[in-house]
Amino acid sequence: MNRMNRRAWLLAIPALLLLAVFLLYPFASVVRYATWDWSGFGDPRPSGTDNLSRLLGDRDFWRSLRTTLLFGVITLPAFLWLSRTVAVAIERTRLEGAIKALLLLPALTTVAGSAVSWFLLYNPNYGFLFELTGIALPWDTAPWAALIYVVLFTLWQNVGYGVLVVSAALRGVPPEVKEAARVDGATDAQVQRFVVYPLLRPATLFLTVIGSVLVLQSYTAVFLLTRGGPFGSTRVIGYYLYETAFERLQLGYGAAITLAVLALTLVVAYLQMRLLSRGIA
Repeated sequence: MNRMNRRAWLLAIPALLLLAVFLLYPFASVVRYATWDWSGFGDPRPSGTDNLSRLLGDRDFWRSLRTTLLFGVITLPAFLWLSRTVAVAIERTRLEGAIKALLLLPALTTVAGSAVSWFLLYNPNYGFLFELTGIALPWDTAPWAALIYVVLFTLWQNVGYGVLVVSAALRGVPPEVKEAARVDGATDAQVQRFVVYPLLRPATLFLTVIGSVLVLQSYTAVFLLTRGGPFGSTRVIGYYLYETAFERLQLGYGAAITLAVLALTLVVAYLQMRLLSRGIA
């Protein structure tokens, strides 16, 4: 047994080294930077816990956190609903493979290329949609429209992945269970609601956690589409972190924001797993 344990540890050494180099060391560096007052140039000045204390009174931080939560309240339920609804609707149909391929195309395209396409399509002044229909989403001037614009882009990019996850879970639903429910007199709608959907709870839990992490760490879409505007309406916490660290050159305070985002992500993921796992059990 001791030989097996030693051999197991020896085989695990490469993975542990990779974990230390690419996860533990960067995390330790962020913790260290959070105790510095540093712009990235010159020598850092130790500041202790001043950066963490500053977060409590930072109105811009709390405003960006509220924007992130609003973004999540809109995006996450829509992501879960679309993933489940589309996956159930196309299950075992002739076009299932083609629809999945089309839904995955946005995920296979670079975010920058997708953002350029969306800008040219939905620009309220000269976009293709405006030229074709005369209807435009005023995302460059209206705060509500800008947030919806980012939400739609995020859903367009990620729903394909959600559909794949739910489709994989649907393959694990025994046909005999559905047939038994139909024999007992259940309609197709009742079979979906009372048999299929409860069996999809593990997939829903997984997508809920993944979607929450995506929301809390959202940055790229905002950076490429709206740059936090108009009037800060789309300045999610990830973009506020970028502004602080790389535009204002407050790397120490940016590291403190990073730790706050990490802690919030872990708390949200843990609470969701606890709440949803009770339903699964």
